[in-house]
Amino acid sequence: MPAHMHKDLALNFSCEGETLFGILSVPDHPLSRAVVLIVGGPQYRVGSHRQFVQFARTLSAAGFPVLRFDYRGMGDSGGAKRPFENIDADIRAAIDALQAACPQAQEIVLWGLCDAASAACMYAALDKRVKGLVLLNPWVRNTSSYARTQVKHYYGARLFDRTFWTKLLRGEVALVRALIESSRTFLRAVMSRSRPSSRATFQARMLEGLRDFSGPLLLLMSGRDLTAREFDGLIAENDAWRNVLHGSRCLRSDLNEADHTFSSDAWKKEIENRCIAWLQSLNVDAQSTSRG
Repeated sequence: MPAHMHKDLALNFSCEGETLFGILSVPDHPLSRAVVLIVGGPQYRVGSHRQFVQFARTLSAAGFPVLRFDYRGMGDSGGAKRPFENIDADIRAAIDALQAACPQAQEIVLWGLCDAASAACMYAALDKRVKGLVLLNPWVRNTSSYARTQVKHYYGARLFDRTFWTKLLRGEVALVRALIESSRTFLRAVMSRSRPSSRATFQARMLEGLRDFSGPLLLLMSGRDLTAREFDGLIAENDAWRNVLHGSRCLRSDLNEADHTFSSDAWKKEIENRCIAWLQSLNVDAQSTSRG
């Protein structure tokens, strides 16, 4: 697909009495498929290392309109700060604003990193305009699962890390403090295994949202990220999560060396390329419609 000329437009729009601000990157000849980039917190529409700016402009150059915005209480938007579990109205207002500014945008894909991916899962089935999800390292944090993830992927890995032992022998590691910290984490992990799991409300809402949403999913996962490993742990131990992410509608793509925010230029470029290829491959006419 040839590169499109594109421009950035500043938008302001209303959400339950508050004014929200966003930037719409729009091509000269916009495609009907557009992306609403939900921002995880605490963060605003520019993103870490200008990730969201670069991503929006790259996708726009490929023909896809992209709106990145600040939900209430973040960045330039008004209102009280709110948790990611409570931004459904903000996402709906952003989709409305995108379509008002770019009427060609009839198929909406939600894109989110970390807790923004979690918010996208909770919202997708509520709006029939949403036709796809791009989820990067979704956030499913709770105390017990995080403790188990630390024991397995952080403390366990350190035992085989030559740098750790070199620092320890040089006296650069506070051994007593490290032992106390690791022991407490191990104890939390063991105790959490001995009692029934109690998933917080937002994880249940994520699962319900994904069950009710029938559109395609692109799951992009970092190899060097505890948030991603915690999500993998949830899938491994929970049949319901495995079932909802199983099958042809969910495409998983891993960047084994990447950190949580895909911070290097090479990782960002790889994410852009994979997202564009996936967006271009979608056949939403062949899928069933999500719940209105």
